[in-house]
Amino acid sequence: MSSIRIGIRSFQQVRDDLLARREIALLDVREEAPHAEAHPLFAANLSFSHLELLAYARIPRRDTTIVVLDDGEGVAQKAAERFVALGYSNVSVLDGGVTGWKAAGGELFQDVNVPSKSFGELVESKRHTPSLSAPEVKALLDAKENVVVLDARRFDEYQNMNIPTSISVPGAELVLRVRELAPDPNTRVIVNCAGRTRSIIGTQSLVNAGIPNQVHALRNGTIGWTLAGQQLEHGNSRQFPVELTAATRAQAAADARAVADRAGVKRLEVQGLQALRTDTARTTYRFDVRTPQEYEAGHLPGFLSAPGGQLVQETESNATVRGARIVLIDDDGVRANMTASWLAQMAWEVYVLDGATAQQFSEQGLAPRELPPAPSSEKITPQTLAGWLEQDKAQGNAGKGTVVLDFSTSANYVKQHVPGAWFALRSQLAQALQNVPAAERYVVTCGSSLLAAFVIGDLAALTDKPVFLLEGGNNGWKAAGLPIETGATSLASPRIDRYRRPYEGTDNPASAMQAYLDWEFGLVEQLGRDGTHGFQVI
Repeated sequence: MSSIRIGIRSFQQVRDDLLARREIALLDVREEAPHAEAHPLFAANLSFSHLELLAYARIPRRDTTIVVLDDGEGVAQKAAERFVALGYSNVSVLDGGVTGWKAAGGELFQDVNVPSKSFGELVESKRHTPSLSAPEVKALLDAKENVVVLDARRFDEYQNMNIPTSISVPGAELVLRVRELAPDPNTRVIVNCAGRTRSIIGTQSLVNAGIPNQVHALRNGTIGWTLAGQQLEHGNSRQFPVELTAATRAQAAADARAVADRAGVKRLEVQGLQALRTDTARTTYRFDVRTPQEYEAGHLPGFLSAPGGQLVQETESNATVRGARIVLIDDDGVRANMTASWLAQMAWEVYVLDGATAQQFSEQGLAPRELPPAPSSEKITPQTLAGWLEQDKAQGNAGKGTVVLDFSTSANYVKQHVPGAWFALRSQLAQALQNVPAAERYVVTCGSSLLAAFVIGDLAALTDKPVFLLEGGNNGWKAAGLPIETGATSLASPRIDRYRRPYEGTDNPASAMQAYLDWEFGLVEQLGRDGTHGFQVI
């Protein structure tokens, strides 16, 4: 029985916090697939499985109001206790979880990144964002009309599948680069994504910035294209040009600043940033909204990489504390202002940091991640594990004497794992152990063994057998030249760590794609019933 007493927070208390814009981290600690089935609007998914890896970055202030929820699986209580152990002092569990939220009159939402997607639908409903259907766009392309198609998704999504002739221009880059990509004001600009949100936000960004070209969203994105029976391209690498003229930069900066001002974005100098950082009563997120490559080449210390288009699309995955402050920076005065204009409309208190010099972008590479100390563990080398497995095989005990538990994401497990290793979810560890053979010892691993190191304590509490950590994880195993197994060969837990998005990949059933679009069309009505969003469209 747990010795930590965790408080209960009611639906009404959480709702009052949201309406008053008080800081609150409402956390769905289940895996992503059950989260996507039903959750409150501002419930950010931070699974118990990855809690220690994410907590300090996503909830930096230790006295933040944290309310965790599940739907009766029992993981909320475990997560709450873990947050307390990590030093958080204001942690409670949502009364009744998901079911209790609904019973109290709360609205439940499906899918992922719902605040952003519902906001996108609200923007279209208020501003009547211009759009064209897939057949209309295809007719323009077939007729070789004066048109350019700009894909506002991440580059890796674009490479997976794209509209013919399209160019990858992730959302925050659109206003900065459109004048180079469509210098003729008579060129029609089409913006697409996989579904609807990034097409709408990208198109409306160009409209708000006042570019002279006619702009349309590709209605329903690659889903709409596929449902119309039209062929997508695959494996392309067409990207926006990096070099821009001084005139283009100046015009884009003026346009973006005007939009930010209309949206109520606040301004900040470096000295003001220091004042925000020393305010211990508030959470201040700091994001660099340029491309990941630019960020790694040089950024301001303390700023995390969050490309602007994805920040608007996945706000709660970056700024998990609703009601917190957000400070954005770029080096051109365009991307931060455009991103901030959308966050301000989504009811965030958002600032753009002005006046930073090139010399201040002094830190290179990825930002260091603050992690709590992992439980003490006995590490073994890949060679030692290989010897144990070989010994089991020689004794006719293969897969039983030494049981390897792999806590990678299920997608990464399928790509590569130690032969015979079992995929397991940390959040369902007790159930997973019932599905694997009785072991004389356990070896835990993941891609790098970073996450696996935090599972050691959980596993030790459930078994009296020795538990070892694979040094270097699966990457170390592979680097040692040892054999790799692929496929979903041994699943001790279900693959619910990731929700299968109907707009990803190319093998989704048409019914799932259409159902997704129908769901998006209903979001504005759901927003109205929920009543906590505070969105204001300029």
